Amino acid sequence: MVRLPLTSAEVERGQRLGALLRRARGERSMLETALDAGVSPETLRKIESGRVATPAFPTIAAVADVLGLSLDELWAEVSRPEPGAAPSASGSGALRS
Repeated sequence: MVRLPLTSAEVERGQRLGALLRRARGERSMLETALDAGVSPETLRKIESGRVATPAFPTIAAVADVLGLSLDELWAEVSRPEPGAAPSASGSGALRS
C-alpha cells in the first residue's frame, strides 16, 4: 500500500494533537500512560512529538480514555485552525490508521 504524503494541515493537526496529549498527561509519566492505554511508550512518544501526525483512531481513543479526555472535545481542539492560518480545503479530515 502506498501512503500519500501528509498535507501541511495534517502535520499541523498532528502537532496540535501531540501538544494536547502532553498537556493532558501533566505530571503523569509517559510510560505509565502508555501502558495503561495499551500502547508502546515509543508510540506515545512519537504521537506527542508530532512524528506520527495521523495515528490510528483506536490508539488515540485508548490514550484519551486513560487521560480522561472526551474524543469530541479532543477533535474540536485538534481540528481548530491556528489563529491567522488559512482554512484547509478539507476540514473533515480524520485520523488515519
